Amino acid sequence: MSLLVVGLSHRSAPVSILERAALSGETQVKLLQDTLAAEPAAEGTVLATCNRIELYADVDKFHAGVAELSTLLAQHSGVGLEELTPYLYVHYEDRAVHHLFSVACGLDSMVVGEGQILGQIKDALALGQEQHTAGRLLNDLFQQALRVGKRAHSETGIDRAGQSLVTFGMERLVDGAGTDAGAAGLDGLSAADVDTWAKGKRALVIGAGSMSSLAAATLARSGVSEVVIANRTLARAERLAQILSEPGGTGVTARAVEMVAVGDELTRADVVVSCTGATGLVLTAEAVETAAQNRRTPLALLDLAMPRDIDAAAHRIPGVRLVDIESLAEASADAPMAADVDQVRAIVSDEVAAFGAAQRAAHITPTVVALRTMAADVVASEVARLEGRLPDLDDKQRAEITQTVRRVVDKLLHAPTVRVKQLASEPGGAGYADALRTLFDLDPETVASVSRADLNDADVKNRGRV
Repeated sequence: MSLLVVGLSHRSAPVSILERAALSGETQVKLLQDTLAAEPAAEGTVLATCNRIELYADVDKFHAGVAELSTLLAQHSGVGLEELTPYLYVHYEDRAVHHLFSVACGLDSMVVGEGQILGQIKDALALGQEQHTAGRLLNDLFQQALRVGKRAHSETGIDRAGQSLVTFGMERLVDGAGTDAGAAGLDGLSAADVDTWAKGKRALVIGAGSMSSLAAATLARSGVSEVVIANRTLARAERLAQILSEPGGTGVTARAVEMVAVGDELTRADVVVSCTGATGLVLTAEAVETAAQNRRTPLALLDLAMPRDIDAAAHRIPGVRLVDIESLAEASADAPMAADVDQVRAIVSDEVAAFGAAQRAAHITPTVVALRTMAADVVASEVARLEGRLPDLDDKQRAEITQTVRRVVDKLLHAPTVRVKQLASEPGGAGYADALRTLFDLDPETVASVSRADLNDADVKNRGRV
């Protein structure tokens, strides 16, 4: 079996396609179920964010796997296969590992170095575990990706190469606000400039998920006077408002409202951040225009949803500044890259090599275990035969003979098994397991049973990790 990823992102597809291809939570579950039902795939999980949709699978056939995964993505995204195919990319085996590790480090993000992708990778693994579609390979892969991402952020200054989409989006709002800070241009902005712009403003955050929570906390730390949280489930909005207003939180004045109150709150807010899972518009151009007509100060809108929450036509309304995923993608293309990016790339390359070696070594382990099991059976059979021929042996003699035979077998097998594990961990070492099975005439079913047992153990151990 081999790792395959088929997907599309802001690097391969226009925002209009990503917007249409966005997957809801229920759709992701159905996609995983159908992926495992497909013949080429034995494992699967999906990484779906506001600017990427990737399907990871362990497949036994490359071409059949690519065709099946592409078809499934088209079926569940609602974008026809012919229209979707030009925007899809495919990574296989080590390239697939390299891709996910790069994603985990923020190298493939719209804003290089942003750290929120780690939480999204964690969610993707949790979904695969909950649906029992992530087996040993994907558990190992995604767990390692999380470790690699954390290593990159702790050992390098990749965070300085970019910010979260929330921070970057706020910088874009400041950049177009006509202030002294904004006039300096995006490259000249600092956290202090954003804080100066945000200080004393009223903020409305629509949604209470991870991105919306991050936006609310960022606004609160930037010095806004009030944060209003609107969400379809009022209880979630209330929990977020409580966390923000607690002394141990940000200490900002925060309150929760139902979605029906968004129109009224829009007339009072100075800055609005929206990121929901809605499939249609949350704020129409008409609603924004009505709010703009009833106010004297500019209205700043930040849309971080995919598909979009705010009508793109709102940017044409006088007194309204709209920044959305599409405009962020255009701005980030010219964002400066930090020197630390090269160091992170080196980390990714090292980790990919280490992961490949570990997987190749693990591939031969069931064969080695089966060989030692066969040797133990031979020892037991010969000792039993000896007992039949020498019934007068006492317990001490019998134990000494048994131990001697076992030591001889262990010494004979030690060097070959250690060496074959070393060879198997090297590139091109996958054939050593087959050679070992052939040389010792090992029963394939015995090897398979060891693999299944190991897989079940790994599944039990990994379920509670995320």
